Amino acid sequence: MISLITPYFRIALASVAFAVAASAPVLVFAETAEQLFVQQKLSPQPGQCLDVAVDLTNSLGFSQAQVADTTELRYRMAFNNVAEGWSWHEGAASLDEDYYQFKFLPLQSVLEERGEYRGEDKIGVEQTMRRTWRYDYFLAFENLYDFYPRKIDDDAGFVANFAKGWSGQVGMRAHACLVDPVVSESTTFWKATYAKPTDFTLKKRYLMSTLKSVTFFDPQTGRVLAVIKP
Repeated sequence: MISLITPYFRIALASVAFAVAASAPVLVFAETAEQLFVQQKLSPQPGQCLDVAVDLTNSLGFSQAQVADTTELRYRMAFNNVAEGWSWHEGAASLDEDYYQFKFLPLQSVLEERGEYRGEDKIGVEQTMRRTWRYDYFLAFENLYDFYPRKIDDDAGFVANFAKGWSGQVGMRAHACLVDPVVSESTTFWKATYAKPTDFTLKKRYLMSTLKSVTFFDPQTGRVLAVIKP
């Protein structure tokens, strides 16, 4: 059984007219980040540009708040670091460089149950152990400071303000262009124990890119609220 943890989303494609005129070809249509990752793993297309929906339900750094007579939308990036070996910048000077070179925006999570078995972690006590896999999909990029100066501030990130205020729902999408090696993934496994009788496998899957812009929008009407560019 497969279940989506995050809401359904659609990768937004440009119009046909734009696609013909654009210097970079638009990606083949994909319903989810999972499908897009599979496409790019099978046939990587560096240089292609796309719009992807950011998963705000799994974004603890996102907030919408009234500040005086304005509404502030803030997506904090201080802790959105890609903690994979290829992202380590071991020689980084902490005052002006980041140890984790690549940042991420979450796109989708998929939970997959893979059956059960009988096992014994505590001597003499047999249990039913579950097998659970989770796939987390991310947009990875290293050009965050094209958007704002690097600073040691937990609130640093993408910010938009509306003079007349905004009380409705908010969606967020990222426009990015894929770069080599286009995709990357890692696997972490936790063995079932007596206290937690689940074999848990976590797959982190990244679409490698250069970030071009982020957009806040009204998911009900599609109205663009703000576009943040370098």
